[in-house]
Amino acid sequence: MRKMNKPELLLPVGNPEMFHAAVKGGADAVYLGLRQFNARGRASNFTTGQLQALLKIAKKNNIKVYLTLNTVIKNEELSDLLDTLFLIQKTDISAIIIQDWGVYHLVKKHFPKITVHASTQMAHHNSLGAIYCKQKDFERAVMARELTLPELKEIKQKTDIELEIFMHGALCYSFSGMCLFSSFLGGSGANRGLCAQPCRRYFETGNKTQYVFSLKDNQAVDVLPELMKMGIESIKIEGRLKPAEFVYNVSKAYRKVLDDNDVKSAKEILAFDMGREKTGYFLAGNVNQAITENTNTGILVGSVEKRTKDAIIFTSSHEIQLGNRIRFKQRNGEPQKAIKVKDFKSLSEGCYQIDAGNTKAQRGDQVYLAGMNQEKFPSKFQDEGKPFKASMHRTEKAKIIKGLGSKNIPQKEQIYVRIDSLAWLRKIHLNEMNYLILNLKKSEWEELKWDVPFLQKNAHKIMIELPKFIPEKDLPFYKQLCKTAMRKGYQNFMLSHISQKLLLPKKARIACNENVYLFNDAAVAHLREERINLFTHPQENDLENLIKGNDRFGIVPVYFYPQLFYSRMPVKTVNDELIDDMQGEYDKELRDGITIVYPKHPVTWMQQKNKLHKEGFRRFLIDLTHEKVSSNTFKRLMKNFQQAKQVQPSTSFNMKKGLK
Repeated sequence: MRKMNKPELLLPVGNPEMFHAAVKGGADAVYLGLRQFNARGRASNFTTGQLQALLKIAKKNNIKVYLTLNTVIKNEELSDLLDTLFLIQKTDISAIIIQDWGVYHLVKKHFPKITVHASTQMAHHNSLGAIYCKQKDFERAVMARELTLPELKEIKQKTDIELEIFMHGALCYSFSGMCLFSSFLGGSGANRGLCAQPCRRYFETGNKTQYVFSLKDNQAVDVLPELMKMGIESIKIEGRLKPAEFVYNVSKAYRKVLDDNDVKSAKEILAFDMGREKTGYFLAGNVNQAITENTNTGILVGSVEKRTKDAIIFTSSHEIQLGNRIRFKQRNGEPQKAIKVKDFKSLSEGCYQIDAGNTKAQRGDQVYLAGMNQEKFPSKFQDEGKPFKASMHRTEKAKIIKGLGSKNIPQKEQIYVRIDSLAWLRKIHLNEMNYLILNLKKSEWEELKWDVPFLQKNAHKIMIELPKFIPEKDLPFYKQLCKTAMRKGYQNFMLSHISQKLLLPKKARIACNENVYLFNDAAVAHLREERINLFTHPQENDLENLIKGNDRFGIVPVYFYPQLFYSRMPVKTVNDELIDDMQGEYDKELRDGITIVYPKHPVTWMQQKNKLHKEGFRRFLIDLTHEKVSSNTFKRLMKNFQQAKQVQPSTSFNMKKGLK
């Protein structure tokens, strides 16, 4: 049993070899995924037969097992999801880690014995999120990586829910759960477990080409003693795509701190974790140097001296051994996959020859040590059973899915317009819309004159929208904002995070924007139970999934600039215009301490208006956020909408090509 104030050491497991490494390294718990519904779809993951064998070993070693179901779920997948939950309840899984409110709804209604943890993909970043999770009977909330130590301490003091913190491993540039970049590039959504890592790409800014968004790896071992004093329940190591030796070495290092309070020895071990350069990130308060130009993982040990048809000769400051993994970095910056040294010749001290194989390495390329393979771990389970399938009865599944809602169609069309600046108020015509959503900077909320006759006259049309990220120190400001708005007669509020309902006065009318991911009817059902009757469909949704859902009261965005990156991490660029290595063009904006990256051209679904009407959708959003303030722009967009014409130039995001 773990002692008081000693957090659980939670390790990543992407295959059987990694699990054995975690056991030997001293894991208190592991997290893993099956072949569906998890945020590391590119990992090997586990069959049900492997899961059975793993659970037996875990139980014998007093190790908890958490199963990741932390992606958003499409309507057509609800049947398979029910089968998965039906299977899970028959196992000794300690808890499931979830992102989708639809998964939450189905678990609480039909599988109440399953324990749930709120994934970092839910983007809980302040005490509101933790408190809301506690109210909804989550056992644990995995907090955002972007929190500072003082913020985390304050959150811990305000709630008694278990908190889990990422301590070590790769970092996403954007807030987890808020990144649309990979999805925008080709439909491989991060929220679907298929991130293509656009933050690791080159971007051109001004006359300079650089890695603008590529973060170093997280290593917050220095603050672990503080987290222990704070009473944090679990520290998490990222890395289900890493090799087994990474899991073993990192677990040994963090055990040094947890068991012996020996940070120095831990850091000596971590020096050979073979990851990227390191940053303590927000927890350690040193984000200024968190971006790296070196996207390679491993330790730079030498360079290629000669390349022949069949051989590569290279220098290395590390003594090469059989089983080592090395990676060559080409001079154009393009990394290669690590290769395992199966045979080599030592030509002289520090000079080696290996077979060239299929590698493209050339003279002058850098050589990285990517793994030492000092420990051997079994790649299989001895008593691994055959994959089994426990399925819920088809009739019962159909009954559950049918009970999620019916296709009631709104009688009248409604147009919602969003603005991000008070300057728009002089350029738009409120008589041409049903609702105006105010998404303002904090400074503009402070300047707003609530009693202006024009606003008072249209108070019933105005919606106060809360931002996607509210740091702990700003919660009192936004609570007072909502209170003032209600007192002045503005009763409509739009939330960017479902926990923000805790800020609102009684009798407030509540809607949710597209950041509260509702990809399926089960998620919408949860919203209804929260007495939230209006929501916005996700921007990365596709037409097929929209149509397959029952609900027709949601707002469909038909014009918008998707916020591809939404990050607390500042970056330095020559200007705010960016071009990626595929010639995609983007703009960058800093807004209330948040860096936002969005495409140069908007997304428009206006050309799909008639089809959407035919399918029963009547509520549409024209989002002017990031658009240049202009009365002509407003008139043009309203005309295009009425005529169901596509705006040019523009894209359609996933609407037709589909979200994978």
